[in-house]
Amino acid sequence: MRNEKTKVPSSLAWPAYYNEQSKLANDLRLKSFFDAGVVDPRTPLSEVPFVALDFETTGLNPEENGIVSAGIVPFSLSRIRCKDANHFIVKPRQNLAAESVTIHGITHSDIQSAPDLDEVLHDFLPKLAKQVVVVHYRQIERDFLNLALLARIQESLFFPVVDTMMLEEKILRKKRSLMASLLGRQSNLSLRLPDIRERYGLPRYHLHHAMTDALATAELLQAQVKHHLDDSTPISKIWC
Repeated sequence: MRNEKTKVPSSLAWPAYYNEQSKLANDLRLKSFFDAGVVDPRTPLSEVPFVALDFETTGLNPEENGIVSAGIVPFSLSRIRCKDANHFIVKPRQNLAAESVTIHGITHSDIQSAPDLDEVLHDFLPKLAKQVVVVHYRQIERDFLNLALLARIQESLFFPVVDTMMLEEKILRKKRSLMASLLGRQSNLSLRLPDIRERYGLPRYHLHHAMTDALATAELLQAQVKHHLDDSTPISKIWC
């Protein structure tokens, strides 16, 4: 499997990685994705085209489980483009476990006539092309998609992401350090998506629907930047 051992580039190395992969890619859909290029690492957050991505899966281990649905919501720091959002239901190659059905509500009848991920790549990948992908816990979206492509087309796909969970962890680490120095104690707060949103005064949504979770992630990043970052910050400072 080509590129299976490829490491995720550093924050400033993504343009070179895309340039290299556009030459190496054999699958035309993947080549088109890399040919579109990547956002310049120096681009200020206020000018970045973002797309929030969320997967629902058959389980939490990307080596043993598969993607069941995907939600994609394009946005900027000032606007969420709901009319351009997309939701895909795909048939995983792994069996649906009762536990996962309970969580995301997608049943065997829902996926019975659904296409395989490979059949929707021509529509799915362009929606991520030349955008900065935003997720909540990058090990799900980036690792699941990469391993899914390795299994189907024997090629890898990595892309820069802004991880709202990791970003919040950094924000809280600074707060904890300040609190510890001032009050001599630590404060432990949840990094779950709904709990973080509640701290920013964002509304509660029904969890575990890929489209809704993608929307929730987009709104969270907007709030995080507004409260803790300068929108002139280059994207390379928060993507990974």
